[in-house]
Amino acid sequence: MNKQSLRDMKREATAHALAGAAFELARERGLDGFVIDDVVQRANYSRRTFANHFSCKEEAVAMSALTFNGIDDANDLQLADSTNPLDTLQLWMKMQLTADVLWKMRELVSLSKRHPTLEPYILSVFQRLQNAAEEALSNFFHGRYSEGYTHLLAGAVFGAILPIVDGSLNVLLPGDSTAEAPGATTFDQYLETTFGYLRNGF
Repeated sequence: MNKQSLRDMKREATAHALAGAAFELARERGLDGFVIDDVVQRANYSRRTFANHFSCKEEAVAMSALTFNGIDDANDLQLADSTNPLDTLQLWMKMQLTADVLWKMRELVSLSKRHPTLEPYILSVFQRLQNAAEEALSNFFHGRYSEGYTHLLAGAVFGAILPIVDGSLNVLLPGDSTAEAPGATTFDQYLETTFGYLRNGF
């Protein structure tokens, strides 16, 4: 995959600033407590710029979870050519699902319980993350594995992540203190268990 151009990087930075402002306002005021004008004022952009990136404030709020650095090249994974898709995907998950991304996903799910209009946009973000994982596998292995295999693999792993972000499972996010929830599984432990099942069968 080619490195991003300066123009693409600027466009992404603008989208991240707008999404971040929308997310902050949603946490402070609730989804009904602000309008797009508040978002653009806080991010210091125009309504037209907002419209170039997002269809509505709900989409901007949800997209805040995607404010992470993408892997621009398969070599960024720094794995040997003999590495299998499971090892590659596990490393990708650790690199991309940072404490900030996971925390924002949890916050978004919590917000969606009070504001159901957020739900389709959160699902879209989750789908984009899954698609990015599949793309990373495809770029790294250059067609050595079928699209169906990488799709099923990414789907299984992201299915295991859902209970973490919706609060169904008591899993500590990276950076959380074990003192807050003694005996709780850490995210890294949960990820190891998930990939252990995939490697060894259920």
